[in-house]
Amino acid sequence: MKIWKSVVGKLWLTILLLVSFVLFILTILLLEFFESYHVTQIEQDLETTANKIAHIVEQHPNDNVGIQMALEIVDKPTQVIIAYNRSNVFYSAPSKNKHITPAKILNDPQLSKVFKSQKTEKKEIEPPNEKSRNRYDNTLVVGVPLQTVKGENGAIFIYQSLNVLKDTTQQTTKIILLSAGIAIILTTFFAFFLSTRIAAPLRKMRLAAFEVAKGKFDTKVPILTHDEIGELATAFNQMGKQLKFNMNALRQEKEQLTSILSSMADGVLTFDRDGTILITNPPGEKFLQQWLNDPSQNLDLPAPEEILALLHKVIETEKEQTDELKIQGHSYVVIVSPLYNQKDVRGAVAVLRDMTEERKLDKLRDDFIANVSHELRTPIAMLQGYSEAIIDDIAASDEEKKEFAKIIYDETLRIGRLVNELLDLARMEAGHITLYKEDTEINPFIERVTNKFQGLAREKNVNLSYERITDNNTSIDLDPDRIEQVLTNLIDNAIRHTGQNGNVKVMVDRKENGITVHVQDNGSGIPEEDLPFVFERFYKADKARTRGKSGTGLGLAIAKNIVDAHNGHIFVKSKIGQGTTFSFFLPYTS
Repeated sequence: MKIWKSVVGKLWLTILLLVSFVLFILTILLLEFFESYHVTQIEQDLETTANKIAHIVEQHPNDNVGIQMALEIVDKPTQVIIAYNRSNVFYSAPSKNKHITPAKILNDPQLSKVFKSQKTEKKEIEPPNEKSRNRYDNTLVVGVPLQTVKGENGAIFIYQSLNVLKDTTQQTTKIILLSAGIAIILTTFFAFFLSTRIAAPLRKMRLAAFEVAKGKFDTKVPILTHDEIGELATAFNQMGKQLKFNMNALRQEKEQLTSILSSMADGVLTFDRDGTILITNPPGEKFLQQWLNDPSQNLDLPAPEEILALLHKVIETEKEQTDELKIQGHSYVVIVSPLYNQKDVRGAVAVLRDMTEERKLDKLRDDFIANVSHELRTPIAMLQGYSEAIIDDIAASDEEKKEFAKIIYDETLRIGRLVNELLDLARMEAGHITLYKEDTEINPFIERVTNKFQGLAREKNVNLSYERITDNNTSIDLDPDRIEQVLTNLIDNAIRHTGQNGNVKVMVDRKENGITVHVQDNGSGIPEEDLPFVFERFYKADKARTRGKSGTGLGLAIAKNIVDAHNGHIFVKSKIGQGTTFSFFLPYTS
């Protein structure tokens, strides 16, 4: 760092300039004073000498001895003119200054007044027409009156060049300049000493400030003095301590806020007034990804237009706004609340609650009630109709009465089966299913279940077969009754939905971590749009079949819960006119 940019350099330069300015003014004043003082002294000396000469000349009138004595009194640089009158003049050796002559002095208007007024006159005569003119080239002339014996008014004129002041002035200037140099050196030393005492603590404070700026709030400045700089160091240390406390508090609040936002199930988006997203949490980012329909997109984008519209309403009305949005098959309840900056609304915070599952459950509940009502309506109507026929003696013969009673019995069984399946499904979905697992060999088990449907298959004119596993010793830990219930449902559905001369095949694939059982038919198939819903309660893809022949619509839902309880999974593949394959996977260890 250059010294001129430092506090030391600036303070030293300021003191140096101040001292130099003061010395410069002092030098000018001293030179002016010494010059005036010496000129005054020369005037007084010349006047005194002139009065002495006048006294000597008056004591020796018309006597060359007086003149000789008078000329002896005058020093060599000084010239004297003794004028008894204007025509009777005596003067010393001629001056080196050619522009000063006795005639010029005697004829000078101011000096010639001495003859008439008999008063002392003084005058500085400047050299004419000189380019570099200064006072040292002037000549000082002093004229005093002289009384002669004859009573005439004479005058003594004594004059001397002021060039003698030049040496005195130069010596005085040297002394002043030497004193100024010593003063500047002492001032520089004092300035650097004082500046160092000030700058050293300031440097430490600067380094400490940089450390604090880097986050090292424990940095302290040593307190060496008890003056203003010491108080500044104390204040700096207190500031660092307070900054550390405030930063820790802010960090804790930020971590707490981040933890709260991250743990929230609801999405949170914070906006400024122009709609720019400032803060989000993971559910909020998921919402934006669903809105953009591309998880790889940059989320540094404006919010959806629907939310921006709510934001504008919040800014205009300064009130909370609520709406429900549907995005990519998801339902979100959006609550937008204003954020204030003292008095004005500086932005808003939007809370996004995913209501998809709630809406789905509401729909399932409504569908469940409608489906149960629909499923019970037919058997109840039949029970009511046939029972009324018996009561009203519409059945004439005992055979008709027995037929009506058998129909009533069958419908009662159907209602009981529906209720039992609903109870089983409710227990399974509530997690209350109990499995009684045992080590079961696959080939004998599946072959036994398949053979149970051979009679039904022959009745339907369907070819039912089982493709055995090559390894007859393959076994797996499972609940035989529950898995038999799954196979019974899948095989029964396959036979019922396969036309005459059709084929139903049961196969098993052995995997490294489990087995996969396939029930394949070449029946009518399931429409592609219905495949995602076949495992839902009461869902029936074949709308043309009567409900009395096609079951309750709960079998596949129960099968899925049983397979899930074994830590497996069930899936389906189907094409219209080519048949359907239901498969379920069971792991070896569940």
